[in-house]
Amino acid sequence: MSTFDLVFYFFFLIFVARASFSSDPSDRQQLDKVLDLPGQNFNVSFATYSGYVTTNKESGRALFYWFFEAVEDSSSKPLVLWLNGGPGCSSVAFGLAEEIGPFHVEKDGKSLYLNPYSWNEVANILFLDSPVGVGFSYSNTSSDLLSNGDERTAAENLEFLLQWFDRFPQYKENDFYITGESYAGHYVPQLSQAIVRHNHKTGEKVINLKGFMVGNALTDDFHDHLGRFEFMWSVGLISDQTFKQLNIVCDFQSFIHSSELCEKVQDIAEEEIGDIDLYSIFTPRCTANFSVSNDRRSGKGKLSILRRAYDPCTEEHSTIYFNLPEVQRALHVHESPSFKWETCSDQVYDNWKDSPRSVLKVYSELLRSGLRIWIFSGDTDAVIPVASTRYSIDALKLPTVSPWRAWYDDGQVGGWTQEYKGLTFVTVRGAGHEVALHKPKQALTLFKSFLTGKSMPKLDLVSDS
Repeated sequence: MSTFDLVFYFFFLIFVARASFSSDPSDRQQLDKVLDLPGQNFNVSFATYSGYVTTNKESGRALFYWFFEAVEDSSSKPLVLWLNGGPGCSSVAFGLAEEIGPFHVEKDGKSLYLNPYSWNEVANILFLDSPVGVGFSYSNTSSDLLSNGDERTAAENLEFLLQWFDRFPQYKENDFYITGESYAGHYVPQLSQAIVRHNHKTGEKVINLKGFMVGNALTDDFHDHLGRFEFMWSVGLISDQTFKQLNIVCDFQSFIHSSELCEKVQDIAEEEIGDIDLYSIFTPRCTANFSVSNDRRSGKGKLSILRRAYDPCTEEHSTIYFNLPEVQRALHVHESPSFKWETCSDQVYDNWKDSPRSVLKVYSELLRSGLRIWIFSGDTDAVIPVASTRYSIDALKLPTVSPWRAWYDDGQVGGWTQEYKGLTFVTVRGAGHEVALHKPKQALTLFKSFLTGKSMPKLDLVSDS
Protein backbone atom coordinates (compact mmCIF):
# COMPACT_ATOMS: atom_id res chain seq x y z
CA MET A 1 0.00 0.00 0.00
CA SER A 2 1.44 3.38 -1.00
CA THR A 3 1.85 6.35 1.34
CA PHE A 4 -1.03 8.09 -0.42
CA ASP A 5 -3.27 5.06 0.09
CA LEU A 6 -2.37 4.90 3.77
CA VAL A 7 -3.17 8.56 4.28
CA PHE A 8 -6.47 8.24 2.39
CA TYR A 9 -7.42 5.17 4.43
CA PHE A 10 -6.53 6.95 7.67
CA PHE A 11 -8.80 9.89 6.91
CA PHE A 12 -11.55 7.55 5.74
CA LEU A 13 -11.47 5.77 9.11
CA ILE A 14 -11.68 9.12 10.88
CA PHE A 15 -14.73 10.04 8.79
CA VAL A 16 -16.44 6.71 9.51
CA ALA A 17 -15.79 7.00 13.23
CA ARG A 18 -17.03 10.60 13.29
CA ALA A 19 -20.19 9.75 11.36
CA SER A 20 -20.90 6.74 13.55
CA PHE A 21 -20.96 8.84 16.71
CA SER A 22 -22.20 12.08 15.26
CA SER A 23 -25.65 13.41 16.07
CA ASP A 24 -25.76 15.22 12.74
CA PRO A 25 -28.21 13.32 10.45
CA SER A 26 -26.33 14.45 7.35
CA ASP A 27 -23.23 12.59 8.57
CA ARG A 28 -25.22 9.38 9.01
CA GLN A 29 -26.82 9.81 5.60
CA GLN A 30 -23.44 10.31 3.97
CA LEU A 31 -22.17 7.14 5.62
CA ASP A 32 -25.13 5.18 4.17
CA LYS A 33 -24.96 6.67 0.68
CA VAL A 34 -24.39 4.10 -2.08
CA LEU A 35 -21.59 5.55 -4.18
CA ASP A 36 -20.55 2.82 -6.58
CA LEU A 37 -22.92 -0.08 -7.21
CA PRO A 38 -21.30 -2.98 -9.11
CA GLY A 39 -22.92 -3.71 -12.47
CA GLN A 40 -24.55 -0.28 -12.75
CA ASN A 41 -23.35 0.83 -16.16
CA PHE A 42 -25.68 3.82 -16.43
CA ASN A 43 -26.20 7.13 -14.70
CA VAL A 44 -29.22 8.09 -12.60
CA SER A 45 -30.50 11.43 -11.36
CA PHE A 46 -31.54 10.21 -7.90
CA ALA A 47 -29.57 9.34 -4.77
CA THR A 48 -29.75 5.96 -3.04
CA TYR A 49 -28.82 4.92 0.51
CA SER A 50 -28.52 1.60 2.32
CA GLY A 51 -27.52 0.46 5.77
CA TYR A 52 -28.77 -0.64 9.16
CA VAL A 53 -30.95 0.60 11.96
CA THR A 54 -30.47 -1.14 15.32
CA THR A 55 -33.91 -1.92 16.73
CA ASN A 56 -32.73 -3.70 19.90
CA LYS A 57 -29.33 -2.85 21.39
CA GLU A 58 -29.36 -5.56 24.06
CA SER A 59 -29.55 -8.48 21.62
CA GLY A 60 -28.04 -6.60 18.69
CA ARG A 61 -31.01 -6.79 16.30
CA ALA A 62 -30.48 -4.65 13.21
CA LEU A 63 -32.75 -4.19 10.18
CA PHE A 64 -31.35 -3.53 6.71
CA TYR A 65 -32.89 -0.89 4.46
CA TRP A 66 -32.31 0.36 0.92
CA PHE A 67 -33.76 3.78 0.09
CA PHE A 68 -34.25 5.34 -3.33
CA GLU A 69 -35.09 8.99 -3.72
CA ALA A 70 -37.70 9.93 -6.30
CA VAL A 71 -36.40 10.58 -9.81
CA GLU A 72 -37.41 14.23 -9.64
CA ASP A 73 -38.20 16.69 -6.84
CA SER A 74 -37.84 14.14 -4.03
CA SER A 75 -38.49 16.71 -1.29
CA SER A 76 -42.11 17.15 -2.39
CA LYS A 77 -42.89 13.52 -3.23
CA PRO A 78 -44.50 11.01 -0.85
CA LEU A 79 -42.37 8.49 1.03
CA VAL A 80 -43.45 4.86 0.56
CA LEU A 81 -42.28 1.85 2.57
CA TRP A 82 -42.39 -1.55 0.81
CA LEU A 83 -42.52 -4.84 2.74
CA ASN A 84 -42.41 -8.39 1.44
CA GLY A 85 -43.82 -11.29 3.38
CA GLY A 86 -43.09 -14.99 3.70
CA PRO A 87 -42.75 -14.71 6.61
CA GLY A 88 -39.03 -14.78 5.96
CA CYS A 89 -38.72 -13.22 2.48
CA SER A 90 -36.57 -10.27 1.52
CA SER A 91 -38.00 -6.99 0.25
CA VAL A 92 -34.71 -6.42 -1.56
CA ALA A 93 -35.06 -9.80 -3.31
CA PHE A 94 -38.62 -9.38 -4.53
CA GLY A 95 -40.06 -5.88 -4.20
CA LEU A 96 -36.84 -4.15 -5.23
CA ALA A 97 -34.98 -6.50 -7.57
CA GLU A 98 -37.99 -8.07 -9.32
CA GLU A 99 -40.88 -5.65 -9.08
CA ILE A 100 -41.03 -1.97 -8.21
CA GLY A 101 -37.38 -1.00 -7.68
CA PRO A 102 -35.40 1.10 -10.19
CA PHE A 103 -32.63 -1.51 -10.52
CA HIS A 104 -33.25 -5.08 -11.70
CA VAL A 105 -30.64 -7.82 -12.13
CA GLU A 106 -29.59 -9.05 -15.56
CA LYS A 107 -29.46 -12.75 -16.45
CA ASP A 108 -25.71 -12.86 -15.88
CA GLY A 109 -26.29 -12.15 -12.17
CA LYS A 110 -23.55 -9.49 -12.29
CA SER A 111 -25.05 -6.44 -13.95
CA LEU A 112 -28.13 -4.25 -13.57
CA TYR A 113 -30.65 -2.58 -15.83
CA LEU A 114 -33.11 0.25 -15.25
CA ASN A 115 -36.76 -0.55 -14.64
CA PRO A 116 -38.78 2.03 -16.64
CA TYR A 117 -41.81 1.36 -14.43
CA SER A 118 -40.08 1.85 -11.09
CA TRP A 119 -42.28 3.34 -8.40
CA ASN A 120 -39.60 5.92 -7.62
CA GLU A 121 -40.79 7.65 -10.80
CA VAL A 122 -43.49 9.18 -8.57
CA ALA A 123 -42.39 8.61 -4.96
CA ASN A 124 -39.45 8.05 -2.63
CA ILE A 125 -39.25 4.30 -2.02
CA LEU A 126 -37.89 2.63 1.11
CA PHE A 127 -37.33 -1.15 1.11
CA LEU A 128 -36.97 -2.96 4.44
CA ASP A 129 -35.77 -6.52 5.14
CA SER A 130 -37.84 -7.56 8.15
CA PRO A 131 -37.63 -9.22 10.63
CA VAL A 132 -34.08 -10.21 11.62
CA GLY A 133 -32.86 -13.27 9.75
CA VAL A 134 -34.42 -11.98 6.52
CA GLY A 135 -32.17 -10.83 3.70
CA PHE A 136 -29.33 -8.73 5.10
CA SER A 137 -31.02 -8.08 8.48
CA TYR A 138 -29.33 -9.80 11.40
CA SER A 139 -29.07 -10.26 15.16
CA ASN A 140 -26.03 -10.83 17.35
CA THR A 141 -28.21 -13.21 19.39
CA SER A 142 -28.79 -16.37 17.35
CA SER A 143 -31.94 -17.35 19.27
CA ASP A 144 -33.67 -14.23 17.89
CA LEU A 145 -33.96 -15.98 14.51
CA LEU A 146 -36.01 -18.70 16.20
CA SER A 147 -38.43 -16.38 17.98
CA ASN A 148 -39.80 -14.05 15.29
CA GLY A 149 -43.52 -13.40 15.08
CA ASP A 150 -46.12 -10.84 14.07
CA GLU A 151 -46.15 -8.88 17.33
CA ARG A 152 -42.40 -8.34 17.58
CA THR A 153 -42.14 -7.60 13.86
CA ALA A 154 -44.70 -4.78 14.08
CA ALA A 155 -43.01 -3.29 17.15
CA GLU A 156 -39.54 -3.39 15.60
CA ASN A 157 -40.73 -2.06 12.25
CA LEU A 158 -42.16 0.91 14.15
CA GLU A 159 -38.87 1.35 16.01
CA PHE A 160 -37.04 1.18 12.69
CA LEU A 161 -39.18 3.97 11.23
CA LEU A 162 -38.78 6.24 14.25
CA GLN A 163 -35.01 5.94 14.02
CA TRP A 164 -34.95 6.16 10.23
CA PHE A 165 -36.83 9.45 10.32
CA ASP A 166 -34.28 10.74 12.84
CA ARG A 167 -31.58 9.83 10.31
CA PHE A 168 -33.54 11.35 7.39
CA PRO A 169 -35.46 14.21 9.05
CA GLN A 170 -36.04 15.95 5.72
CA TYR A 171 -38.80 13.37 5.00
CA LYS A 172 -40.68 13.67 8.30
CA GLU A 173 -43.28 16.05 6.87
CA ASN A 174 -43.80 14.14 3.60
CA ASP A 175 -46.94 12.08 3.18
CA PHE A 176 -46.07 8.53 4.24
CA TYR A 177 -47.61 5.32 2.88
CA ILE A 178 -46.95 1.62 3.49
CA THR A 179 -47.24 -1.01 0.75
CA GLY A 180 -46.45 -4.69 0.38
CA GLU A 181 -47.67 -8.11 -0.70
CA SER A 182 -48.41 -11.65 0.44
CA TYR A 183 -47.68 -12.15 4.17
CA ALA A 184 -47.18 -8.40 4.31
CA GLY A 185 -50.97 -8.58 4.39
CA HIS A 186 -50.22 -8.99 8.11
CA TYR A 187 -47.17 -6.72 8.36
CA VAL A 188 -48.65 -3.68 6.62
CA PRO A 189 -51.94 -3.23 8.54
CA GLN A 190 -50.25 -4.25 11.81
CA LEU A 191 -47.53 -1.63 11.34
CA SER A 192 -50.16 0.93 10.31
CA GLN A 193 -52.05 0.14 13.51
CA ALA A 194 -48.87 0.52 15.57
CA ILE A 195 -48.19 3.93 13.98
CA VAL A 196 -51.75 5.18 14.53
CA ARG A 197 -51.64 4.08 18.17
CA HIS A 198 -48.17 5.58 18.68
CA ASN A 199 -49.29 8.91 17.24
CA HIS A 200 -52.35 8.85 19.50
CA LYS A 201 -50.26 7.97 22.55
CA THR A 202 -47.78 10.79 21.96
CA GLY A 203 -50.50 13.26 21.08
CA GLU A 204 -48.84 14.27 17.84
CA LYS A 205 -48.39 12.94 14.32
CA VAL A 206 -44.88 11.59 14.82
CA ILE A 207 -45.18 9.65 11.56
CA ASN A 208 -47.29 11.31 8.87
CA LEU A 209 -49.10 8.12 7.82
CA LYS A 210 -51.74 8.73 5.14
CA GLY A 211 -52.65 5.18 4.11
CA PHE A 212 -51.56 1.73 3.02
CA MET A 213 -51.95 -0.68 0.12
CA VAL A 214 -51.44 -4.46 0.01
CA GLY A 215 -51.47 -6.96 -2.84
CA ASN A 216 -52.44 -10.66 -2.94
CA ALA A 217 -52.44 -10.31 0.81
CA LEU A 218 -52.91 -12.93 3.49
CA THR A 219 -55.80 -11.42 5.44
CA ASP A 220 -58.05 -14.02 7.03
CA ASP A 221 -57.07 -17.71 7.16
CA PHE A 222 -60.59 -19.07 6.77
CA HIS A 223 -61.54 -16.87 3.82
CA ASP A 224 -58.10 -17.17 2.24
CA HIS A 225 -58.33 -20.97 2.35
CA LEU A 226 -61.93 -20.95 1.10
CA GLY A 227 -61.07 -18.73 -1.87
CA ARG A 228 -57.86 -20.59 -2.67
CA PHE A 229 -59.51 -24.00 -2.90
CA GLU A 230 -62.39 -22.55 -4.92
CA PHE A 231 -59.98 -20.87 -7.34
CA MET A 232 -57.83 -23.98 -7.84
CA TRP A 233 -60.93 -26.08 -8.51
CA SER A 234 -62.61 -23.53 -10.79
CA VAL A 235 -59.60 -23.23 -13.12
CA GLY A 236 -59.18 -27.00 -13.25
CA LEU A 237 -56.04 -27.49 -11.15
CA ILE A 238 -57.49 -30.06 -8.73
CA SER A 239 -60.07 -32.84 -8.75
CA ASP A 240 -63.59 -32.67 -7.33
CA GLN A 241 -62.62 -35.13 -4.59
CA THR A 242 -59.56 -33.17 -3.49
CA PHE A 243 -61.57 -29.93 -3.54
CA LYS A 244 -64.09 -31.47 -1.15
CA GLN A 245 -61.36 -32.86 1.11
CA LEU A 246 -59.56 -29.53 1.29
CA ASN A 247 -62.75 -27.78 2.34
CA ILE A 248 -63.46 -30.40 5.00
CA VAL A 249 -59.95 -30.67 6.45
CA CYS A 250 -58.25 -27.32 5.90
CA ASP A 251 -60.82 -24.50 5.94
CA PHE A 252 -60.31 -23.66 9.62
CA GLN A 253 -56.55 -24.30 9.64
CA SER A 254 -53.78 -21.74 10.04
CA PHE A 255 -51.96 -20.77 6.85
CA ILE A 256 -48.66 -20.85 8.74
CA HIS A 257 -49.20 -23.76 11.12
CA SER A 258 -51.47 -26.27 9.39
CA SER A 259 -52.33 -29.68 10.84
CA GLU A 260 -50.63 -32.84 9.59
CA LEU A 261 -53.88 -34.06 8.01
CA CYS A 262 -54.39 -30.78 6.14
CA GLU A 263 -50.82 -30.92 4.84
CA LYS A 264 -51.40 -34.46 3.54
CA VAL A 265 -54.43 -33.34 1.54
CA GLN A 266 -52.46 -30.36 0.22
CA ASP A 267 -49.72 -32.78 -0.86
CA ILE A 268 -52.35 -34.66 -2.90
CA ALA A 269 -53.44 -31.36 -4.44
CA GLU A 270 -49.86 -30.53 -5.41
CA GLU A 271 -49.50 -33.88 -7.16
CA GLU A 272 -52.66 -33.22 -9.16
CA ILE A 273 -51.55 -29.69 -10.05
CA GLY A 274 -48.19 -30.81 -11.39
CA ASP A 275 -45.04 -28.78 -11.96
CA ILE A 276 -46.41 -25.27 -12.43
CA ASP A 277 -45.79 -21.98 -10.67
CA LEU A 278 -48.73 -21.55 -8.29
CA TYR A 279 -47.81 -17.89 -7.93
CA SER A 280 -48.49 -17.38 -11.64
CA ILE A 281 -50.35 -20.34 -13.09
CA PHE A 282 -50.17 -19.40 -16.79
CA THR A 283 -46.46 -18.53 -17.04
CA PRO A 284 -43.54 -20.99 -17.26
CA ARG A 285 -41.51 -22.05 -14.26
CA CYS A 286 -37.79 -21.40 -14.10
CA THR A 287 -36.06 -24.40 -15.66
CA ALA A 288 -32.52 -23.32 -14.76
CA ASN A 289 -30.42 -25.53 -12.50
CA PHE A 290 -31.39 -23.58 -9.42
CA SER A 291 -33.33 -24.44 -6.29
CA VAL A 292 -36.06 -21.82 -5.92
CA SER A 293 -38.16 -22.11 -2.78
CA ASN A 294 -41.83 -22.67 -3.51
CA ASP A 295 -42.59 -20.77 -0.30
CA ARG A 296 -41.82 -17.24 -1.54
CA ARG A 297 -45.28 -16.28 -0.32
CA SER A 298 -44.70 -15.06 0.36
CA GLY A 299 -29.48 9.76 -16.58
CA LYS A 300 -31.45 6.88 -18.18
CA GLY A 301 -30.03 4.65 -20.85
CA LYS A 302 -32.17 4.16 -23.94
CA LEU A 303 -32.27 0.40 -23.37
CA SER A 304 -34.35 0.97 -20.24
CA ILE A 305 -37.46 1.78 -22.26
CA LEU A 306 -37.44 -1.48 -24.19
CA ARG A 307 -40.05 -4.06 -23.24
CA ARG A 308 -38.46 -7.13 -21.67
CA ALA A 309 -39.99 -10.58 -21.88
CA TYR A 310 -41.13 -12.14 -18.61
CA ASP A 311 -38.25 -13.99 -16.98
CA PRO A 312 -39.26 -16.74 -14.49
CA CYS A 313 -35.66 -17.01 -13.23
CA THR A 314 -35.32 -13.54 -11.72
CA GLU A 315 -34.87 -15.04 -8.25
CA GLU A 316 -31.81 -16.94 -9.48
CA HIS A 317 -30.21 -13.79 -10.88
CA SER A 318 -30.74 -11.92 -7.61
CA THR A 319 -29.24 -14.76 -5.57
CA ILE A 320 -26.04 -14.56 -7.58
CA TYR A 321 -25.84 -10.76 -7.49
CA PHE A 322 -26.50 -10.17 -3.79
CA ASN A 323 -23.98 -12.81 -2.78
CA LEU A 324 -21.17 -10.99 -4.61
CA PRO A 325 -18.73 -9.61 -1.98
CA GLU A 326 -18.29 -6.36 -3.92
CA VAL A 327 -22.07 -5.80 -3.95
CA GLN A 328 -22.33 -6.38 -0.22
CA ARG A 329 -19.46 -3.95 0.41
CA ALA A 330 -21.13 -1.31 -1.75
CA LEU A 331 -24.36 -1.71 0.23
CA HIS A 332 -22.56 -1.51 3.61
CA VAL A 333 -23.69 -5.02 4.53
CA HIS A 334 -22.73 -6.39 7.94
CA GLU A 335 -19.70 -8.68 7.56
CA SER A 336 -20.02 -12.30 8.64
CA PRO A 337 -17.76 -15.12 7.43
CA SER A 338 -20.54 -17.71 7.33
CA PHE A 339 -23.24 -15.49 5.83
CA LYS A 340 -25.08 -16.52 2.67
CA TRP A 341 -27.77 -14.25 1.29
CA GLU A 342 -31.10 -15.96 0.53
CA THR A 343 -34.28 -14.64 -1.03
CA CYS A 344 -36.29 -16.35 1.72
CA SER A 345 -35.26 -17.85 5.05
CA ASP A 346 -36.67 -21.28 5.86
CA GLN A 347 -35.32 -20.85 9.39
CA VAL A 348 -37.46 -17.76 9.96
CA TYR A 349 -40.55 -19.33 8.36
CA ASP A 350 -40.29 -22.69 10.14
CA ASN A 351 -39.88 -21.05 13.56
CA TRP A 352 -42.51 -18.33 13.20
CA LYS A 353 -44.37 -17.83 16.48
CA ASP A 354 -47.53 -15.72 16.71
CA SER A 355 -49.62 -15.39 13.56
CA PRO A 356 -53.24 -14.34 14.14
CA ARG A 357 -55.84 -16.16 12.06
CA SER A 358 -57.25 -12.84 10.85
CA VAL A 359 -56.33 -9.16 10.60
CA LEU A 360 -59.89 -8.08 9.77
CA LYS A 361 -60.27 -6.51 13.23
CA VAL A 362 -57.19 -4.43 12.48
CA TYR A 363 -58.86 -3.26 9.27
CA SER A 364 -62.03 -2.35 11.16
CA GLU A 365 -59.99 -0.21 13.56
CA LEU A 366 -58.00 1.48 10.81
CA LEU A 367 -61.06 2.16 8.66
CA ARG A 368 -62.28 4.42 11.47
CA SER A 369 -58.98 6.33 11.46
CA GLY A 370 -59.54 7.81 8.00
CA LEU A 371 -56.52 6.21 6.32
CA ARG A 372 -56.57 5.57 2.57
CA ILE A 373 -56.77 1.78 2.23
CA TRP A 374 -56.38 -0.09 -1.04
CA ILE A 375 -56.14 -3.81 -1.74
CA PHE A 376 -55.05 -5.19 -5.11
CA SER A 377 -54.89 -8.68 -6.55
CA GLY A 378 -53.20 -10.30 -9.52
CA ASP A 379 -55.84 -12.63 -10.97
CA THR A 380 -53.57 -15.54 -11.98
CA ASP A 381 -52.22 -16.20 -8.48
CA ALA A 382 -53.30 -19.52 -6.93
CA VAL A 383 -51.65 -18.92 -3.55
CA ILE A 384 -53.78 -16.01 -2.32
CA PRO A 385 -56.12 -15.53 -5.27
CA VAL A 386 -58.74 -12.95 -6.12
CA ALA A 387 -61.48 -15.16 -4.65
CA SER A 388 -59.76 -15.17 -1.25
CA THR A 389 -59.46 -11.41 -1.14
CA ARG A 390 -63.07 -10.91 -2.22
CA TYR A 391 -64.29 -13.16 0.59
CA SER A 392 -62.17 -11.25 3.14
CA ILE A 393 -63.38 -7.84 1.95
CA ASP A 394 -66.97 -9.06 1.96
CA ALA A 395 -66.55 -10.06 5.61
CA LEU A 396 -65.91 -6.39 6.47
CA LYS A 397 -69.50 -5.62 5.34
CA LEU A 398 -68.64 -2.24 3.87
CA PRO A 399 -71.18 -0.29 1.83
CA THR A 400 -70.39 0.03 -1.88
CA VAL A 401 -69.59 3.53 -3.12
CA SER A 402 -68.79 2.66 -6.75
CA PRO A 403 -69.85 -0.74 -8.19
CA TRP A 404 -67.71 -3.34 -9.94
CA ARG A 405 -66.33 -2.16 -13.28
CA ALA A 406 -63.39 -2.57 -15.64
CA TRP A 407 -60.47 -0.17 -15.52
CA TYR A 408 -58.29 0.59 -18.53
CA ASP A 409 -54.66 1.08 -19.47
CA ASP A 410 -53.83 2.27 -23.01
CA GLY A 411 -57.31 1.37 -24.20
CA GLN A 412 -57.15 -2.21 -22.88
CA VAL A 413 -58.82 -3.67 -19.81
CA GLY A 414 -56.18 -3.59 -17.09
CA GLY A 415 -58.39 -5.29 -14.53
CA TRP A 416 -61.48 -4.62 -12.45
CA THR A 417 -62.26 -2.48 -9.45
CA GLN A 418 -64.86 -1.76 -6.81
CA GLU A 419 -64.87 1.09 -4.30
CA TYR A 420 -66.26 0.66 -0.81
CA LYS A 421 -66.64 3.17 2.00
CA GLY A 422 -63.07 3.52 3.21
CA LEU A 423 -61.53 0.86 0.97
CA THR A 424 -60.77 0.38 -2.74
CA PHE A 425 -60.26 -3.05 -4.34
CA VAL A 426 -58.41 -3.46 -7.65
CA THR A 427 -57.60 -6.57 -9.66
CA VAL A 428 -54.80 -6.64 -12.24
CA ARG A 429 -55.60 -8.71 -15.29
CA GLY A 430 -53.07 -11.40 -16.15
CA ALA A 431 -50.82 -10.72 -13.16
CA GLY A 432 -49.60 -13.33 -10.70
CA HIS A 433 -48.73 -13.08 -7.01
CA GLU A 434 -46.04 -10.48 -7.70
CA VAL A 435 -48.19 -8.07 -9.68
CA ALA A 436 -45.43 -5.66 -10.68
CA LEU A 437 -43.23 -8.50 -11.94
CA HIS A 438 -45.87 -9.65 -14.43
CA LYS A 439 -47.60 -6.36 -15.23
CA PRO A 440 -45.15 -3.55 -14.37
CA LYS A 441 -46.85 -0.81 -16.41
CA GLN A 442 -50.30 -1.57 -15.01
CA ALA A 443 -48.83 -1.77 -11.50
CA LEU A 444 -47.39 1.73 -11.87
CA THR A 445 -50.79 2.98 -13.05
CA LEU A 446 -52.33 1.40 -9.94
CA PHE A 447 -49.71 3.00 -7.71
CA LYS A 448 -50.27 6.46 -9.19
CA SER A 449 -54.02 6.17 -8.62
CA PHE A 450 -53.46 5.06 -5.03
CA LEU A 451 -51.13 7.97 -4.23
CA THR A 452 -53.55 10.53 -5.66
CA GLY A 453 -56.62 8.85 -4.20
CA LYS A 454 -58.27 8.90 -7.62
CA SER A 455 -60.38 6.08 -9.10
CA MET A 456 -58.72 3.70 -11.53
CA PRO A 457 -58.81 5.01 -15.14
CA LYS A 458 -61.89 4.51 -17.26
CA LEU A 459 -61.93 4.00 -21.04
CA ASP A 460 -61.45 7.32 -22.83
CA LEU A 461 -63.74 7.39 -25.88
CA VAL A 462 -62.32 9.43 -28.75
CA SER A 463 -64.91 11.15 -30.91
CA ASP A 464 -64.72 10.64 -34.72
CA SER A 465 -65.87 14.18 -35.36
